[in-house]
Amino acid sequence: MDEFELEDNLEFILQSIQELIEDQGDNNPFGEVNQNELLANLVNYDQDNLMPDVSVEDVVNGKDVQGIPWEKMLFPRDQYREMKMKGYKNYQNLSYAREDALQDCKQVERDGPYYDFQYNTRRARPSIVHFQRGHGSQSVSMVQFTTMAVDNDLLVVGGFHGELICKRLEDDGIVFSTRVTDDENAITNSLEIYQDPNGSRRLVVANNDCSVRIFDTKYFDLLNHYVFPWSVNSVSVNPDATLFAVLGDHEDGLVVDPKCGKPIGKVRGHLDYSFSSAWHPDGNILATGSQDTTCRLWDIRNLSQSLAVLGGRLGSIRCIKFSSDGRFLATAEPIDFVHIYDCFADYGKSHEIDFFGEIAGLSFSPDTEAFYIGVADQTYGGLMEFKRRHQHHYLNCLW
Repeated sequence: MDEFELEDNLEFILQSIQELIEDQGDNNPFGEVNQNELLANLVNYDQDNLMPDVSVEDVVNGKDVQGIPWEKMLFPRDQYREMKMKGYKNYQNLSYAREDALQDCKQVERDGPYYDFQYNTRRARPSIVHFQRGHGSQSVSMVQFTTMAVDNDLLVVGGFHGELICKRLEDDGIVFSTRVTDDENAITNSLEIYQDPNGSRRLVVANNDCSVRIFDTKYFDLLNHYVFPWSVNSVSVNPDATLFAVLGDHEDGLVVDPKCGKPIGKVRGHLDYSFSSAWHPDGNILATGSQDTTCRLWDIRNLSQSLAVLGGRLGSIRCIKFSSDGRFLATAEPIDFVHIYDCFADYGKSHEIDFFGEIAGLSFSPDTEAFYIGVADQTYGGLMEFKRRHQHHYLNCLW
């Protein structure tokens, strides 16, 4: 987050508090404060020193997991949370009432944690490229990364202007780079590396130019190019690589045959554009995330209606991941909230992780023993690590 983004964030917080004060009048939870007091408190950051890492021992001793000094802030944490919940406005592309999107949501018991906080490192500085602020001149040597995928020795990143850059982690230098399109609206939205049914490793790329492209990962030849009626925000591959889930700037999503690019099914239920999807390891369940603030679950054997609807707290469901053992489903909102659902409890139980900042991404470790969240914030951002809780581990509950 650059300087003007920080200023915008502070302005947003100020505006949100002021709106809450105006809405509730004398009953507002903040008492009598003026804007100068609010601003002075909100910029009470230690800019001369980098924020230190936060360990599990620090949290046991009372430190905030992000290192936020709540004791020095004008308001306690719960009041800041109330302000954010009150003031956040989720962007909508289509017209609908949020209540309509949430009316079918499953009642979920928050009985976590399934993962305990372990460490928050500042050495990793996650960031987010914002579409509204991405336009302008581009340095030849600088690429604004928008998405990333890793598989064994292969790292692939996509860029804001349609760049595709590939590197083998064991070697120096870049093995392949290109711009997949000259379209003005070229953002690389989604990447996934997978093995096709013949055992060949492939790379599928989704862009804002309404295209899905498939490359081989040996010589990086373009094998297939499929065009859809709308910008493609997400492509995910089912476990045996016989189906793609294709979602984008439309309320409906498609299930596509990767050999020919033809839709063989459609998922209908979201009320706004969709941004994320993931397949359960058993191959039967598809999860889709939408700007309507819900994650929907679909049985690929019967797409006539969703199996369940899981509602968010604030905003769009921007990222979805299943753990490799099929036990957990994790969903991320744009800011502040990550949800981990117990698949074995029919998604009726969850662990909600609550913090402050934009969410740059999330991931389970391959063995599912660790869970990671990237938080994009100039002062309190970092990479948070969580450790899976087992019944035979007698750990303190930190969340």
